[in-house]
Amino acid sequence: MKGSTYRRCYCRGEDGKALGSGCPKLSSRRHGVYAVRQELPARGDGTRRSFSRSGYETAKDATAALDRVRALLDLPDHNDSEAQISLGDLLEEISKDPRAPLPEVAETRRRLNLGVSLSSRLTVGEWLDTWLASKRTKKKTITGYESIVRVHLKPGLGHLRLDRLNVGHLDDFFAAINERNETIVAENQARREQEARARWGRRSRPPGRERERLIEERRKLAAMPPYRKPAGAATQQRIRACLRAALNAAIARQTETGLTFNAAQYVELSGGSRPKPVLWTDEHIARWRETGLKPSPVMVWTPPQIGRFLDQAEGHRLYAYYHLIAFRGLRRGEGVGQAWTDMDLDKGLMTVSTEIVLDGWTPVETDLKTDGSAAVIALDDVTVEVLRAHRARQAAEKKAGDKWVETGKVFTTETGEWLHPDEVTDIFIALSEEAGLPPINLRDLRHVAATLIHAGGGDLHAIKETLRHSTIKLASDTYTSLLPEVDRDIANRAAAVVPRARKAPDEAPADGKKEDREE
Repeated sequence: MKGSTYRRCYCRGEDGKALGSGCPKLSSRRHGVYAVRQELPARGDGTRRSFSRSGYETAKDATAALDRVRALLDLPDHNDSEAQISLGDLLEEISKDPRAPLPEVAETRRRLNLGVSLSSRLTVGEWLDTWLASKRTKKKTITGYESIVRVHLKPGLGHLRLDRLNVGHLDDFFAAINERNETIVAENQARREQEARARWGRRSRPPGRERERLIEERRKLAAMPPYRKPAGAATQQRIRACLRAALNAAIARQTETGLTFNAAQYVELSGGSRPKPVLWTDEHIARWRETGLKPSPVMVWTPPQIGRFLDQAEGHRLYAYYHLIAFRGLRRGEGVGQAWTDMDLDKGLMTVSTEIVLDGWTPVETDLKTDGSAAVIALDDVTVEVLRAHRARQAAEKKAGDKWVETGKVFTTETGEWLHPDEVTDIFIALSEEAGLPPINLRDLRHVAATLIHAGGGDLHAIKETLRHSTIKLASDTYTSLLPEVDRDIANRAAAVVPRARKAPDEAPADGKKEDREE
């Protein structure tokens, strides 16, 4: 195909028309600029076209640009008319923008070999918007993805070209998150210290001089950043999982996106493993009361402590809710969404099939997250009696209420409507504080249930089935060391199985003297 470099200027004659090659000043090398023109493969309709660009300061620059264009045109096979037209479309589009860079030969060759779009300039942010719009899954899941995309992915990665995203970009992205975490922790600590300075802390009215000081300290406090939550290891794992899913979807549509490599699959993150539950022992409670720090993000009450909580909660109208979760390990939304039609108290069985979760602040009913979460669970006799008493209480409320709404749920408001999931959490916290117990999260009552199953002689398989874990490995990794006193009892019983000639320490003579052995 024909192509050339030439010099041109933008001078115009007295009639206002461009002089072009007729400009007398072109004889000087300092006048005008260099330009290139290269014939391109014909359009799909057969019409001719060319690549034109000017503004090169030297003939060498213009020649280099023309050589790049010709190298690109040599990439497609001569018999591949579709690839030739596609490449011509790309170069024709680029020639319309004098600032658009010429494509790299190696990258264009890769795209041609893969059969992906040559002109894709899709950014990570644009693809994330497209991906979210195409998702067809639970609303709660989509809401979680939208939050991660809005707060983390688009601000940190959204400006990058999707097809050029690599592991290095993600290493920098997560390093920036960790740096921001350090800032957040420091700012949170500074705010706590400033709050202490801005607090009078006495019942009496502060004197005039102290009032002035407190006003100034509170002014400083108001100017400080609010408390923020760092994006810890678990959050970073969720960010990576969200990005990995989005990039996998982009690879599945690589002819449009140009993406062939999922960088999120290979980036390495530290931590992120599930924290193991830790029992509230006397030592841990003393340390917590002294420092306010919990030994683990996941704390679990001992059997005596759960007994204190249940004693405190027994008079509350939702006592059966907390009893059921503590002994049978339901999740918060599963308990709120449990229907009477899925309860068979005569047989002592309960079917867990739906849950009520939050979409923002709005409760919505949905199927369980995984198929393994749906199951039939056996109820012990005490729990059956607790549920019978609760049903009688609810029937009395229904009879007395003029505005009863029949939802069919086991646990409802006084008027029969759905409970808000956050309401049962607030009640749980209040009851725990009234009982004088160290804090645990409502969701950690599932771990309490595992403790009680283990203490009752249940093995890891029983814990797995009751809590509906996907694998026994999850139960093993989480609960094997949860209740050491039970493990010690098992160890003692195992040791007692073996007969020994030597008497055990508790069987020694009362006078403490050694018995004479017969010769």
